[in-house]
Amino acid sequence: MKSFLLSLCVATAVSASAQSVVVNAYAPPKESAVLKTTFVDWDSLVPSPTSAGQVRHVFDNPTITMDKLEVHITTLNPGSESHPVHRHPWEEIILVKDGDFEFSLNGRKQHAGPGAMVFFASNDPHNARNVGTKPGTYYVLNFVTDLSHNADAKSAAEQAVPGKLASSVLDCNSLATTPTPAGKRVVCADSPTLTFLALESHITTLNVGQQTAADIVDSNDEIVIVKSGQVECTVNGIASRMNEGSLMYWYPNDKRTLRNVGTTPTSYQVIRVTSARSPKAGK
Repeated sequence: MKSFLLSLCVATAVSASAQSVVVNAYAPPKESAVLKTTFVDWDSLVPSPTSAGQVRHVFDNPTITMDKLEVHITTLNPGSESHPVHRHPWEEIILVKDGDFEFSLNGRKQHAGPGAMVFFASNDPHNARNVGTKPGTYYVLNFVTDLSHNADAKSAAEQAVPGKLASSVLDCNSLATTPTPAGKRVVCADSPTLTFLALESHITTLNVGQQTAADIVDSNDEIVIVKSGQVECTVNGIASRMNEGSLMYWYPNDKRTLRNVGTTPTSYQVIRVTSARSPKAGK
């Protein structure tokens, strides 16, 4: 999140609720190429030092459906903050890999540990602090859709639009689990938001030797993060093996199959975003 503040945004300060809230303006993606299906192995991500810990840069590109998808991985040292409390019109997702964090959402402090998913709705003030005794790491996903540019200047909390997902900390570890023929599944979120037609996240666990249905086709942008184990992902006939911590971006309508090739169950979390520009299935 610190790198995002420095490299992605132009910041100004405003007064809100007796504290200074930084307002971040949109900046174009650093890379001009439209992002295609990409596999990123954890070991290939070289950390860069920051004043608060480390950052690993992953994506900063347009996609076929979004003006910008920016992904990085932040590590905060004990007691360090991601950045001053800030807000922005695009929406953001945090996935906690390890460590203990306190997230500020609209002035309210909430704890989040490993496995938590944090959603920052449009223009809601937020930041993070490492409240543990060891460095902690989380994935940061920033999505800029068409609706982000026309977002109301009021925070999502002030607008309180019925049916739209509010800023929240979701403990995915405590959610109901549904058995599947190949393992199990947990639904973490499934809702429209102020800038997405739909946001869906789930965690799939595949037992040893099991796989998903073959050649799944989905017309949305998807990010997948391997939480545990080893998975082989085949996209359009090309297979790659991914270990814990690794992530993938899937281009809409690419054919994909995932198979557990390890000796223990493998789990991965899917973030699926639908925008007004998402293509129809098979297109």
